[in-house]
Amino acid sequence: MAEYKQHQRLFDRFDKNKDGKISAEELQQCVHLIGKDMSYEEAEAAVEHNDSDNDGLLDFDDFVRLIEGGSEEEKRHELKEAFRMYEMEGCGCITPESLNRMLARLGESRTIDECRRMICRYDIDGDGLLNFDEFEIMMRC
Repeated sequence: MAEYKQHQRLFDRFDKNKDGKISAEELQQCVHLIGKDMSYEEAEAAVEHNDSDNDGLLDFDDFVRLIEGGSEEEKRHELKEAFRMYEMEGCGCITPESLNRMLARLGESRTIDECRRMICRYDIDGDGLLNFDEFEIMMRC
């Protein structure tokens, strides 16, 4: 259920015009926001490949197929890339400050104290930071 909610929040963030569908342009813009490069042609191809009703847009189920696709190795690689975007300080951990900066880039501002509380929920070793293993557990919950 938590994974469904995460997917829905992400879908809602990508669906800029709130029409319940994600266009190639919306997909490209949001991928760019999280620090990745995606050409419009790549976005179109991703939409085309996952578009179940051939309307040129991704509905929620199409979107979930897109983000869940791939082997376990590919998923772990993507998770490591996401982790690197959140850590941003090169220390190998996500700090409250780096989490705050990334959430702000995604349009979801939080205070440093809120970020500390978010990290605390998955901080297994109690150091106030999230290492990759803790991040992976968080993302799979």
